[in-house]
Amino acid sequence: MYVAVKGGERAIGAAHEWLAEERRGDPAVPELSVSQIREQLALAVNRVMAEGSLYDPDLAALAIKQARGDLIEAVFLIRAYRTTLPRFGASEPVETAAMVPDRRISATFKDVPGGQILGPTFDYTHRLLDFKLMAEGEAPQARRAAPRDEPCPHVLSLLDRDGLMEPQAPGEATPPDLTREPLEMPAGRPLRLQALTRGDEGFVLSMAYSTQRGYGRTHAFVGELRIGRVPVEMEIPELGFAVEIGAVELTECETVNQFTGSKSEPPQFTRGYGLVFGQSERKAISMSLVDRALRWEELGEENTGAPAQDAEFVLYHCDNIQATGFLEHIKLPHYVDFQSELELIRRLRAEAMGEREAAE
Repeated sequence: MYVAVKGGERAIGAAHEWLAEERRGDPAVPELSVSQIREQLALAVNRVMAEGSLYDPDLAALAIKQARGDLIEAVFLIRAYRTTLPRFGASEPVETAAMVPDRRISATFKDVPGGQILGPTFDYTHRLLDFKLMAEGEAPQARRAAPRDEPCPHVLSLLDRDGLMEPQAPGEATPPDLTREPLEMPAGRPLRLQALTRGDEGFVLSMAYSTQRGYGRTHAFVGELRIGRVPVEMEIPELGFAVEIGAVELTECETVNQFTGSKSEPPQFTRGYGLVFGQSERKAISMSLVDRALRWEELGEENTGAPAQDAEFVLYHCDNIQATGFLEHIKLPHYVDFQSELELIRRLRAEAMGEREAAE
């Protein structure tokens, strides 16, 4: 047993060394720096920050480098590091209305106060490989409009003003923190939104797509999608007021969904909501669609049995770290379990053969 353990340790050490060699790649090729990943693979960095629940572009870029580009492994590294950080307090809720957006579009209104801002987007690009990117050259310079210094009002405020949107329900003074407390059912909307924000982008996208194909009561319009930086404030007890401690880039999406009404309430549009770290618009839109699908009960709608309407199914399966851990643990030794199964099937086969011979 001792020899086997020592041999296993040597094998694991050799595997780690081989992994480091593979991570580095051909030594003749210049090593990829963390700053290059942060600046040139920004969308991957944003995803790792969002699903890792930690806003730090440098650490997210380091995790991507260490994980050889495996974003789920990078998210795992970030979450593990996050657990080691001291907690000094909680920031004030960010005011996305104060955002000066780099990108801001609406699919419901053409002319909106503040205008439509296309920003950096793949929406209008041709999906053709650009072989010029394989050659080194000068960095491209974008033609930009004059920088804005004023925030843009939320588009849905136009519908709010006319009473056409459902009123916003007052939020909890101190919502539960999913990063510190385990998920429990039934989960209120604040907890559901946290789980969706941290959820795997592919899973949330799949759930959102299912609602668009009819597996749920969601027919959505993007009321507004905005991307930009917002200040983060924290109350300092010694001062007695909140001070700005930094800024984070966020993507916010509000969808306008089919209306609801009753004998006592006039028909109104309903809404879905998504908020994610960085430029992550696919995730924010997906999140808003799934958020709306999960609200069927509070809006008095029928549960059609769609997967996206099942909060337990969605929330317990959207976390890619939990899913990865449970999936990949079957790679580890299960010798004892398998031997017991093997002995059982051999005994059952022997009994069956004995009965067959006796019958003959």
